[in-house]
Amino acid sequence: MAKQSLPVSMDTQKEDTRKAKKIWATLISSMDYLPGLLVLEFSLRRVGSRYPFVALYTDDFPAEGRLALEQRNIATQRVEHLAPKHDKDYGDDPRFADSWIKLVVFSLVEYERIVLLDSDMLVVDNMDELMDLPLDDPQKQGNRVFAAAYSCLCNPLHKEHYPDDWTPENCPYTLQHDKPEDAQEHGASPPRQTMPNSGLVVLNPSASAAELIRKGLLDPKTKTYIFPDQALLGDVFAGRWVALPYIYNGLKTLPWPGVHDAIWRDDRVKNIHYGLTPKPWEVEGRSDDDLVRRWQNADEERKQDEAKRLGLGR
Repeated sequence: MAKQSLPVSMDTQKEDTRKAKKIWATLISSMDYLPGLLVLEFSLRRVGSRYPFVALYTDDFPAEGRLALEQRNIATQRVEHLAPKHDKDYGDDPRFADSWIKLVVFSLVEYERIVLLDSDMLVVDNMDELMDLPLDDPQKQGNRVFAAAYSCLCNPLHKEHYPDDWTPENCPYTLQHDKPEDAQEHGASPPRQTMPNSGLVVLNPSASAAELIRKGLLDPKTKTYIFPDQALLGDVFAGRWVALPYIYNGLKTLPWPGVHDAIWRDDRVKNIHYGLTPKPWEVEGRSDDDLVRRWQNADEERKQDEAKRLGLGR
């Protein structure tokens, strides 16, 4: 049976990170996402973030991956594997198999604030303001337990296993098409709060929030989830989270013609999310996609930085 607790296990970290109260964090459990993590960490430094970055890893992450992080002075912290009692096969979308583990961040109470990022993201503008975003006291009942952007409910790739009601007319972002400037500053306000996208989550860890998640992981309903961790967050904290504007979680599909290009502004987006496949590091040669080329350019800059600063790759 899968473990249901949300334990904390500190890794050896650099002293400045150990003392940090506010951090950027990402989860890594396999080598598949290491290229993305390295670019994500570099991109945060490139935009001048004042806050440290910590890679959360599980025992599934091999020693060679941990060595790669150590060589680059990237702080790490080991976390336990996490899964619901009633799990399912994610054969239709294997990328979600380990996404439950992301929920462990709610239990890392040694930190005051964590901004959780997926490893397939590229930060293109400073977003340190998220470290001071007002959230409710985790020990009290409030409507701002965490912050995240909405999931896009358009299914532009027409995946058969996605819900039938995932259509543009039901998507929160469609409501903002006639007010694109507002979409740069505020999250959507649909008639009913739907599912957050867990690619970026702003939270204050707490024992109370972690306990609610632990109970949620015992619910048989988890076996029906198509999008594991974010579906659970949407259910457990229904009406208790605040919507961020898309600029903090700029899904690569949003600017596609006919999706949400009506609100997309290249010069306003702060964080690009390369969900779905192929990932930018899986693309051979120079891509025709502008957003993928931006990631490729950042990867080249990262390698040049590592060669100059650390002597790697020479």
